[in-house]
Amino acid sequence: MKDITILMTAAGSPSGPAIASCFRNLGERKVRIVGTDMKSDPTIEQYVDKCYYAPAAIDPTYVDCLLEICKKEHVDAIVPGISDELLPLCDRKAEFEAIGTKVSVSNAHSIEICTNKRKFYDFLSENGIKTPEYRKVTTLEDFDRAVKELGYPAKKVCMKAVVSSGSRGVRIIDASRSRADILFGEKPNSLFTTYEDLRSILAEVDAFPEMMAMEYIPGREYSIDLIADSGKVLYICGRNSDVVNASIPMEGSLCKDDEAYALCEKIVELLELDGNADFDFKYDADGHAVLMEINPRQAATMAVFRAGGVNLSYLRIKQLLGEELPECDIKYGTRFKRRYGELYATVDGEVIRF
Repeated sequence: MKDITILMTAAGSPSGPAIASCFRNLGERKVRIVGTDMKSDPTIEQYVDKCYYAPAAIDPTYVDCLLEICKKEHVDAIVPGISDELLPLCDRKAEFEAIGTKVSVSNAHSIEICTNKRKFYDFLSENGIKTPEYRKVTTLEDFDRAVKELGYPAKKVCMKAVVSSGSRGVRIIDASRSRADILFGEKPNSLFTTYEDLRSILAEVDAFPEMMAMEYIPGREYSIDLIADSGKVLYICGRNSDVVNASIPMEGSLCKDDEAYALCEKIVELLELDGNADFDFKYDADGHAVLMEINPRQAATMAVFRAGGVNLSYLRIKQLLGEELPECDIKYGTRFKRRYGELYATVDGEVIRF
């Protein structure tokens, strides 16, 4: 098959090397990877073929910058790495297609719902799909009332910023933990806090971003990653997250939950989702997977799916290019464990390899 060039945004993220590995040593073709990142970093060049600086995704010149890179490098497809860029890329998708570049984004309607947690929960409720109990919070008065209505202090309450990612704006209010317990008993990346501390933070600003107060779901985390074709699931695979550090799964394994798979297929159809999507669940006290959110893009933990027999990153590229899609035999039970490794460069920016 003919060689292709892809553009991988947010290439300097911690998951960059693993995602890049999904496009290497494929057997059927060579994939040239062009990366973009907000920071100029020579170590990125160890796992991409060429790297460009790009402004933040919220910068009004961001999409123009990507267009120029795609023209210059003859990019066949873009693989977005962060949620902030999905709508801007979707809005100008036609401009990329006019230069021969496919963009891996879903439709604007599904992106708008999935990237706003309150809109997403409203959507689920309107369609009869179970959600954690939740309340809208935009003022301190809302905060006080919502936390009480959700059962605090007898019950833990989760607070989330409506528009956020990577556990930003997320805290769990737990009356059983004192500030001293959190200071001395929790790691600095703990999500737990006290009612008083969180309230004092919110009181510091004249207006804080819209938040949600939510019922706390106690069980382990489970995720499903899939590829959809305008409302129909093409590939689907689930994974347990046995150890999580600052929202990043550190250990886990591929496993199937039929109930959760069926729910994903229903939501994909309702939203007419297209392309990669990541569904995040937590198990409730009765052992049922409760859907917490959807990221309408590929997740950071994509390499485990390739290891388990279904390379969701590359299969999406084949889908975008209109190529025949193979059947995949998923090896459930495949495990992953993240370990830290370093990339090196000289003071002058020359990559050090050994």
